[in-house]
Amino acid sequence: MKKTLAFIMAGGRGERLMPLTQERAKPAVPFGGIYRLIDLTLSNCINSDLYKIIVLPQYKSQSLTDHLEAGWNIFNQRLGHFLKVVPPQQRISGDWYRGTADSIRQNLYLIEQTRPHRVLILSGDHIYKMDYSRFLRYHLGKDADLSIALLELRKEMAHGMGIGEIDEDYRIHGFQEKPKKNPKAIPSDPSRVLASMGIYLFNTATLLDALKSSNKDDFGQHIIPRLIPESRVYAYPFRKQNVIEDYVYDTLENGERGFRLESRTPDSSYWRDVGTLDAYWNANMDLTGLNPSFNLYGRNWPIHTYQVPAPPAKFVFSAERPEGLQGGNALDSLVSPGSVISGIVRNSVISYYVVIQSCATVEESVIMDDVVIGLRCKIKKAIIDKHNVIPADTEIGYNPNEDMKRFTVTPRGIVVVPMGFFQ
Repeated sequence: MKKTLAFIMAGGRGERLMPLTQERAKPAVPFGGIYRLIDLTLSNCINSDLYKIIVLPQYKSQSLTDHLEAGWNIFNQRLGHFLKVVPPQQRISGDWYRGTADSIRQNLYLIEQTRPHRVLILSGDHIYKMDYSRFLRYHLGKDADLSIALLELRKEMAHGMGIGEIDEDYRIHGFQEKPKKNPKAIPSDPSRVLASMGIYLFNTATLLDALKSSNKDDFGQHIIPRLIPESRVYAYPFRKQNVIEDYVYDTLENGERGFRLESRTPDSSYWRDVGTLDAYWNANMDLTGLNPSFNLYGRNWPIHTYQVPAPPAKFVFSAERPEGLQGGNALDSLVSPGSVISGIVRNSVISYYVVIQSCATVEESVIMDDVVIGLRCKIKKAIIDKHNVIPADTEIGYNPNEDMKRFTVTPRGIVVVPMGFFQ
């Protein structure tokens, strides 16, 4: 990986995530209590021994930049390692970044300075674990000019994705952008398709030639379809090739519960594009429960981030509550440091410095930093952004008609309370 340079696309507005992206870029949206979305991609890089990284922000990037400066200042430039945050500089025109390909084109001078053999292009707002070194070995084994990570999906899900048309050797011969009908299926399985994950590994010469000979803005729509007839473009079947070895909490041979080493963990094939509020809520809920769909507790594939210097979470039981109501409990939930729980939490993700007061219940919800849930509140299937003090006896998530008068309510019925709504 020493000869590979990674670009992370981090400029997205995330309009379908409003109001969570009202004051921050999509990659800076909190996730899993203590993380930001971009931490997942950056951790994949570090765990894959990839230490030359350029982040390309654009939209409302200050929160993202602050997070990177605070939590990712871990690179040793004497060893040739770096993480650079490069906002639009209008070096070749008066435009901001117009698309994925254009953002790289406007920074070709960085590629020429670094002189990598290969360039890996990533998104900063997807949730997944991926060993990029395995991706590189696959790319080299195919003698590819460009390799694209593709995800197996059911054929009926193809309409919202870019679909690769492959042969038996996984060489790509065509690319359909969000086909409305008749998507090209995998040759060995006519019920499934291969959808683009937005992860591209280019030979540097191929990338430079493609960008210098075209003024088009997007890789998926413009650059890749043009390369397919004239270059060796291969599909990397993510769920078959990607392997993450780690410890998982499971039933051991003696029948007890505990951690065991698994050569291919369940989240080796996990990938979510949290492009909508419902998808974002689902991804957080995937972290809860006994055997989570996405494991944050792996020792071999840690998720790095900025750790707030907060005290341990505290669970407070008080006898001054209605008979039969147990307080200071969090069941099947993630509770971050600095939080004080006097109420009841179930199947939820609780961020830093959250206070849940007595006789309050929080269920199937995402509560972000610096939120107070008042006495006797009832919160269900909600996303509550930072800096809110919810008044006593407030109900959220129980009356959709009332919730719609004040908040965004998703098609699935998730209620989203914006940052600072309750002061």
